[in-house]
Amino acid sequence: MPLDIVTDPPHGGRWTSLAAPGREWLWHRPDPGRQQAVPGSAFVDAGGLEECVPTVRGTPDHGDVWARPWTREGAAESVRCADFTLRRTLRATAGGAEADYVLTAEPGYRFVWAAHALLDLSAAATLDLPHGAPTRLFPEAAALVDGPWPDGAPWITGAW
Repeated sequence: MPLDIVTDPPHGGRWTSLAAPGREWLWHRPDPGRQQAVPGSAFVDAGGLEECVPTVRGTPDHGDVWARPWTREGAAESVRCADFTLRRTLRATAGGAEADYVLTAEPGYRFVWAAHALLDLSAAATLDLPHGAPTRLFPEAAALVDGPWPDGAPWITGAW
């Protein structure tokens, strides 16, 4: 059964709902600060799924697009920042949802893209990723790692 995908283009473009009949997959909460956020504001977490571009943990926190208005043109949504434009097309499929992205910038522009999703899951939930998918853990997850955290490591990588 396809999922219904809802986004909030005027307030940072986050995905606000990813729903199947009888089931909402994204955790969310109301936060009035989200409606007033502008570029340079401290991040306001209202849940859903955030597009973190061109940074995740750096400056600005959660990237430069979360507080900018997106525009919708047909099936695509886009956001323009000083150094790049990000365009996405979301669609429901028989197996769930697919998202296509295009980032347009000067050649050599360096960026990180991340989908920061807050999922509303039960204790019985499982996550299915391709074997060997690359992962990155940050120091706040040190207690979950077998063995000591490497001295001075900003993160560690591994295969799923």
